[in-house]
Amino acid sequence: MRLVVVSGRSGSGKSTALHLLEDNGFYCIDNLPAGLLPELARQAQNTDLSLPKVAISIDARNLPSDLKRFPELLKQVRDAGITCDVLFLAATDEVLIKRFSETRRKHPLTDGNLSLGEAIAAELKLLEPIIDLASLKIDTSHLTLYQLRDQLKHRLLSSQNNGPSILIQSFGFKRGVPVDADLVFDVRCLPNPYWKPDLRPFCGKDEPIRDYLEAQPDVQEMYQDIFQFLHKWLPRYAAGERSYMSIAIGCTGGHHRSVYIAERLVQDLSDNFSNLLIRHRDLP
Repeated sequence: MRLVVVSGRSGSGKSTALHLLEDNGFYCIDNLPAGLLPELARQAQNTDLSLPKVAISIDARNLPSDLKRFPELLKQVRDAGITCDVLFLAATDEVLIKRFSETRRKHPLTDGNLSLGEAIAAELKLLEPIIDLASLKIDTSHLTLYQLRDQLKHRLLSSQNNGPSILIQSFGFKRGVPVDADLVFDVRCLPNPYWKPDLRPFCGKDEPIRDYLEAQPDVQEMYQDIFQFLHKWLPRYAAGERSYMSIAIGCTGGHHRSVYIAERLVQDLSDNFSNLLIRHRDLP
C-alpha cells in the first residue's frame, strides 16, 4: 500500500494535487482529522477493502492538538510497514493574499479578530509539524495550474524504482529564492551576458549565450565545482532514503547564467540519474 499525505497553506494548490491523485487511481479523502491517520492506514490495508493507493489531505482545518501530534501519528503509520510520502505545498504570503483577494474566498482561519495576513501567518505556524516531515515540498508561487500538475506527475507519480526525483531549476534572485529548494547555488559572481547589448535578448538556452559563457574561465571553473559536488553527494542523499531533491541555480534575473548552468547540469547528470526534471522559473 502507498499512502500520500497532502498538506500545505490554504490557496497553495492542495485541491489540485488531490484531484490529480484521484485521477491517477488514488482513493482520496479531503480534510481527514489527523488523529484518524493510523486507523485509516490499518483499514486501507484490509484485503477486503483493496486500497493499494490512498491520498489524504491534512491541513489547518484540523484541531491544533492533532497537528502537534502529526510526527507521532506518521511514525505509527510507517512502523506498520506502510510507504507514506508527505507532500507540502507552499507559496509566499504576498502570492496567497493576492489569490484570496482575486477569488474572494474566505481563509479557514479568518474571523472577526484576524485579518487575512494574520490568518496566513498563523496557519504557517500551525503546520510546522508537517512541514518539518515533508518528503516533497513544492513552491507554487510562480506556477500555473498546468505547471503544478506537471511537476506533481513527474515528481510524485514517477516510478520510485528510478531513484530520487531531482528537480534542477534556474531562478532570479530579484524575484526571491525558491522556498522549496534543498540546495541553492549562487552564480551571480560570473560574467553577465546582460551587459552585452547584442546578447541581452537571448537566454541561457540559446547558442550565443552558451558560446559566450563557455569562453569564460570563471564559468567553467564554477560549473565544474558545482557538477563535482552534485555528482559526489547526490548518490549519498539517495542512499539516505531521500526520495526528492530540489536544486536551485540563481543569477540576478534568471535568464542567462543560471539557465545555462541548469541546462548543462541536467545534460551531464543524466548519465547517472534517470529521474531528472528541469524548470526555468523566471523565463517568459
